[in-house]
Amino acid sequence: MKPELSIVIPAFEEQDRLGESVEKILNFIKKENLNAELIIVDDGSKDKTAEVGKNVCAKYPEIQTNVIRYEENRGKGFAVKTGLLAANADIALFSDADLSTPIEETPKLVDPIKKGEFDLTFGSRALDRSLIGTRQPWRREQGGKVFNIIVRTLTGLPFWDTQCGFKAFNMKKFRPLLDVMQIDRFGFDVEFLYVANLHGLKLKEIAVRWDHDERTKVNVFRDSQRMFNEVRLIRKNAKKGVYGKQK
Repeated sequence: MKPELSIVIPAFEEQDRLGESVEKILNFIKKENLNAELIIVDDGSKDKTAEVGKNVCAKYPEIQTNVIRYEENRGKGFAVKTGLLAANADIALFSDADLSTPIEETPKLVDPIKKGEFDLTFGSRALDRSLIGTRQPWRREQGGKVFNIIVRTLTGLPFWDTQCGFKAFNMKKFRPLLDVMQIDRFGFDVEFLYVANLHGLKLKEIAVRWDHDERTKVNVFRDSQRMFNEVRLIRKNAKKGVYGKQK
């Protein structure tokens, strides 16, 4: 039976926390009696990420699961795209492996797509900060605000938080756009939103619960310049017509 929802989890060297997250997701699917599949994409980990994922999935044979692994680390964006391309459902959601946004927030993003109100919905930490439990360190939070200002300036996108790792897609409309995506690492979130908006999809930023995990793989000093460069590349690609026909 074709699933109604595909949940994609990109993972890179997540052997220590992936098991708990997968358990939570599969328990959520079972408890809510969802017709859903789980797709884990191991982005070239050198540890036992894929093995951990497979072992937990094996405990839930009644739920459709798929663990995809490739040898070379290609970046989170590449992993998400790989998972979305493997999705069998017409609606897909991707979540960070640490479940900083609890999986129970899924209906907030999926229901508006089911109803045909929006084509791409994404979690936001900026719209209602009372929903944030554990906050980021001050320097990281300020860095995120500066990055968002740069994104709004360079892309014209009107959103307050493009980087929250919790997004859902109408795959009938979004799948064709994956072919033109160029960014494989952290800037992919911005590119997803930019290209979807460019092609006339209906986007919605939605406040979600969120907790900072101090084990995050993003380093504000190491990755900031790369992210800024990727946003500039998105603008350059748009001017060159890389993203195809506009709305």
